[in-house]
Amino acid sequence: MSSARLFYNIGLWLLLPYVFLYLVWRSFKQPEYLRHIGERFGFNRSAGDKPIIWLHTVSVGETRAAASLVQRLRAAYPGHQLLLTHTTPTGRAAGEQLFGDSVLRVYLPYDYPFAVRRFLRQFRPSIGILMETEIWPNLIRQCRLTEVPLLLLNARLSEKSAAGYARFPGLTRACLEQLSAVAAQTDDDAARLRALGAPAISIMGNLKFDIEPPSAMLQRGEHLRGLFGAERKVFLAASTRDGEESLLLDALAKCDVPGLLTVIVPRHPQRFDEVAAMLDRRGIRFQRRSEDRPVAPKTTVVLGDSMGEMFAYYAACDLAFIGGSLLPFGGQNLIEACAVGKPVLIGPHTYNFAQASEQAVNTGAALRITSAGEIPVHLQHLFANPAELAAMSTRGTSFVAAHRGATEVALGIIREHLFI
Repeated sequence: MSSARLFYNIGLWLLLPYVFLYLVWRSFKQPEYLRHIGERFGFNRSAGDKPIIWLHTVSVGETRAAASLVQRLRAAYPGHQLLLTHTTPTGRAAGEQLFGDSVLRVYLPYDYPFAVRRFLRQFRPSIGILMETEIWPNLIRQCRLTEVPLLLLNARLSEKSAAGYARFPGLTRACLEQLSAVAAQTDDDAARLRALGAPAISIMGNLKFDIEPPSAMLQRGEHLRGLFGAERKVFLAASTRDGEESLLLDALAKCDVPGLLTVIVPRHPQRFDEVAAMLDRRGIRFQRRSEDRPVAPKTTVVLGDSMGEMFAYYAACDLAFIGGSLLPFGGQNLIEACAVGKPVLIGPHTYNFAQASEQAVNTGAALRITSAGEIPVHLQHLFANPAELAAMSTRGTSFVAAHRGATEVALGIIREHLFI
């Protein structure tokens, strides 16, 4: 065992008592963190007799991005059982909503050697697929020792994340070298992974471009629009993060758009009540989405306190701001909004979706702002110029269509390494 791996494992053991405290702490806002704790240490129910294709999708974004790949894998390998692993309860809930009982769902165990070994012994996957940025030294090593081909697909690595991994060069290089294949979203992602030691990298594009807006969500969007009011202008603040709602509300207070309705959907469900309290303190008339009733004429804000309805929110709005980008959180996925044909505003911090954001801005599907104070200017201009708003909508759908195809590339890579 290398010294770097030894110190890594010592650190894990020292942290073990705090793992339970962390789960308890998270449970105060999300009680689901106290469910299925055994899975986080490799204790799982029986998986049945079918050979398993294992796909790890950390949270909601990765799970939704994998939808097209899951559907194609089910069709291509009907004799296999698909296993989805998650890290967060919201990711697990998204998997249940998207795929129901057609896939198995468990939490990926923490990266303790005993937990990883138990997980692999229980499920005996024919292949493992990690999505985006998941480099777990013990998991990768145990897959190599048990001859489970492990792929890193749809890989992305921001400059910030690359700098973090670069602090442990020996361990990071050893992990990347033990992967059976690495396929990055962009040339920049590939360059950063290559600099960290990945020996052979292909470019596959971004699975998020292959996502299809579910018809049920589009129908729900029509229902929401009916509740919002067909004649009102609807501005959606999607996937907002801590601190952004106050900036948005300050800016929107100066916005002169008659009858404007703002829909705020916080990224994390544990913040729904927090944002509701903020609206109360400000004396803002608001309703919750969960009330599922028509929005009163004097209501100016709807709090999107529901899970799994983002496509419906996009379908129901006229213009969307993508959260996580006003403050340095790295941004969220703007592709879903473009796929539904909605014009997009993004802030200055989009390093998690750097290339997609730049491409959307360059094609005219999105506008980048430098501060929340610019939002009223854009809203007043675009709502006063419906032809310009419609042109952005058309450019958005064209932008998504032009970048499809990553699912097919991913299937080809999986086919090369899945020994049936």
